[in-house]
Amino acid sequence: MAAFAQLTVVSRGSNTCVYVIAIFTMCESTEQSICINFCFKIGKPATETYQLLQQAYGEDAMSRTQVFDWFRRFKEGRTSVERDPRSGRPSTSRNEEMIAKVRAIVRNNRRWTVREIEDNCRICVGSCDAILTDDLHMKRARAKFVPRLLKDDQREQRQTITGDLLERSG
Repeated sequence: MAAFAQLTVVSRGSNTCVYVIAIFTMCESTEQSICINFCFKIGKPATETYQLLQQAYGEDAMSRTQVFDWFRRFKEGRTSVERDPRSGRPSTSRNEEMIAKVRAIVRNNRRWTVREIEDNCRICVGSCDAILTDDLHMKRARAKFVPRLLKDDQREQRQTITGDLLERSG
């Protein structure tokens, strides 16, 4: 954001468009509203801003309607460039009850795959994977999940077993 603050200071003169394009190239599609806000603050019309977005982003640029909508919001006094929270149906598969169910399944049998857990709990693969990795802090170790942090005795036991296996195979 330091570059953005610097560009807002240098907003007058014949090189303004060059600076605007430079800031557009460092934004992602969700941050294009920052670029639109910049153009709004330096007095660029919405049509010219849309053309600059098209030049900088090509097919990934916001649509004309979205650019004009953001301009309207800034004219009405909006200061935030973040998107508004969307309403919708809350997630039913990633709640405390489902997390507890997945935790119990994994503790009973760590060899289950994500698909098997998914079928047993009747949730989608993405939700099942998110519960395992984000909520239960587990990582994939081949076909089974293990806790990310092992205790010292567990780590030593795994190293011993691995060493024995390497000796047998070598």
